[in-house]
Amino acid sequence: MSSWHDFSREDQKRISLRLPTDLHARLVERARADRRSLNSEIVHLLEVALSPDGGDDQSP
Repeated sequence: MSSWHDFSREDQKRISLRLPTDLHARLVERARADRRSLNSEIVHLLEVALSPDGGDDQSP
């Protein structure tokens, strides 16, 4: 599985996302615990969730 860091800016898309306040807070806390930016944490969680084998939640 490729990390989003492996792609150039041309291969990335910017989106605007609305989140419930409680979900945002949970993501922020999880990102802090995993020592990632909020963006990196969301990308990581999506990569894990969408991986063909279901993946695990271990840091790459």
